[in-house]
Amino acid sequence: MSHFRIPADWTIQRSTPFFTKGNVPDALLTHHNTAEGVFGQLCVMEGTVTYFGFPDSETLEPEVTVVINAGQFATSPPQYWHRIEISDDAQFNINFWSSTDKKDEPMFYTK
Repeated sequence: MSHFRIPADWTIQRSTPFFTKGNVPDALLTHHNTAEGVFGQLCVMEGTVTYFGFPDSETLEPEVTVVINAGQFATSPPQYWHRIEISDDAQFNINFWSSTDKKDEPMFYTK
């Protein structure tokens, strides 16, 4: 996965609270994908988050591995299957971007 650029006219529809090892949702640690028309922007404040991208919901071997360190972010394109692993000291959040108002719609789906 190269660094996918969020289109300039898209806006943040929702942001998560900060997650740590103690409160990260299980859904993020297993196969899930962003909704149609939604980019995920994973922003790491402390520690490390490793992003694994998959061609589909069933493949276990990642086709993409991106290590995101403190102060960095990475984007996940719409409808791309992925999961993360986090370091013990990780603190991060996710911004969900879209071109249309999706504030009341799901931002991602799990298997």
